[in-house]
Amino acid sequence: MLREALTLPVNERADVAAELLASLDDAAAENPAEVEAAWAAEIEKRARRVIGGESAGVPWEDVRRRAEAELRKQ
Repeated sequence: MLREALTLPVNERADVAAELLASLDDAAAENPAEVEAAWAAEIEKRARRVIGGESAGVPWEDVRRRAEAELRKQ
């Protein structure tokens, strides 16, 4: 299913992404404590990877530059 979605034109992928994000908002409204716990677990997992040397991260400036370049392509 993901592979199929990735073959869609950009505007259709954006629509699918928006729908998926909206569905997450609905879930968060139903159980905000569960969402908060999931975010806390994800943050802890990422912090452990950085502390353990598994991930160095990417400077914000680099991420922003790449994102802007991708947006300009569209």
